[in-house]
Amino acid sequence: MSVNSELATLGGGCFWCLEAVFEQLRGVDKVVSGYCGGSVDKPTYQQVCGGDTGHAEVVQVAFDPSVISFREILGVFFATHDPTTLNRQGADVGTQYRSVIFYHSPEQLRTAQEVIAQLNAEKIWDRPIVTEVTPFTKLYAGEEYHQGYFRGNPGQPYCQAVISPKVAKFRKQFLSKLKQ
Repeated sequence: MSVNSELATLGGGCFWCLEAVFEQLRGVDKVVSGYCGGSVDKPTYQQVCGGDTGHAEVVQVAFDPSVISFREILGVFFATHDPTTLNRQGADVGTQYRSVIFYHSPEQLRTAQEVIAQLNAEKIWDRPIVTEVTPFTKLYAGEEYHQGYFRGNPGQPYCQAVISPKVAKFRKQFLSKLKQ
């Protein structure tokens, strides 16, 4: 990781989808899929999927702000999930799939609020953004088999049906920001 690395912790549905997108961005050093925002210590995937832990599936993105800014990270985040559906992304339903930004500093809070206000004003979506913006507390890394899931399982049916089209759209929209 770069010396000046910062963290962004984001939830926008299935963490496999977000991880597949963010690990391709220039300036991103590392992406960890995990759980954040709940009350259960060291939750398992099964517990989080049960919806009773309060945790969201998230990715924690370590990035170099001299290459990609937090505002740009949020631009990708909002372009690659639906921030207007409460506790839902497509067929994934429950608080564990909520749209959420866990901010790490007052600057990240301010930036998140500005970006949300700007996107709402631009009326990009028919409904207002419901993304939760809350302080970061602790990340619980997901089980090892969740890390790099799309990269390791591109032929898996969920990857083919859900993640592949999302990644293709992302790559087309953010071509200039991709790693070589």
